[in-house]
Amino acid sequence: MESADSAGGTGGDPRGTPVGRRVVLGLLGLGALGVAAGPYLQRVQSNLAERDPSGLTGLLPGNNGFRYYSVVSSVPERDARTYTLTVDGLVDRPATHRLPDLQAMPQRRLVKDVQCVTGWRVPDTPFEGVPLAHLLDEAGVRPGATAVRFSCFDGAYTESLTLEQARRDDVLVALRMQDGPISHTHGGPVRLYVSPMYFYKSAKWLSGITVTDAVEPGYWENNGYDVDAWVGRSNGRDDAPTN
Repeated sequence: MESADSAGGTGGDPRGTPVGRRVVLGLLGLGALGVAAGPYLQRVQSNLAERDPSGLTGLLPGNNGFRYYSVVSSVPERDARTYTLTVDGLVDRPATHRLPDLQAMPQRRLVKDVQCVTGWRVPDTPFEGVPLAHLLDEAGVRPGATAVRFSCFDGAYTESLTLEQARRDDVLVALRMQDGPISHTHGGPVRLYVSPMYFYKSAKWLSGITVTDAVEPGYWENNGYDVDAWVGRSNGRDDAPTN
């Protein structure tokens, strides 16, 4: 269920979402071609993955163990020219950051396992980006603020953390993943990364950070998932912690 990457989002019905005939045929065709078609095939695979509610695209070559999901049918792409991240709400200095602005800020690199609440795990995954605490300090959080809400440019996905959780040193506004720029399918060019929580908390296609006076349940929390999604301590799972 990742906002998701599974990060924009995932399917919430534990029985799974019915897979359309075209999706299955497309996946079989791509699997037969393998990696021989090079970059063109990878672009086609990414586009199909974005529209695949089943997560079966994660079984194709080159996905490094990830499953891809989205809660919408398509997501517009953003790049260094068009991407912006807004920080607002209960802050003294609201701001809008472009991608080069974020790249010029202090960066942190984390290498942790990625754990999906559906059960799959990708070990030792590098993420790099701006500590969320740095952006909050730059904006100047006002007294009375207790939480942070995240919005995404897919137009549907939302997430939230308590202010204490958001200030952890293992929570990033991530610009790089697996030692390269974050691809569109993985939620790029900028996504949230909350390393000690199940991956649905790591919202893809991040576009807004709003400081609030209360936690607002996000997309999957409104569909029954835990608000506090600590790996191994929530959603009825006992996975080994990632932190």
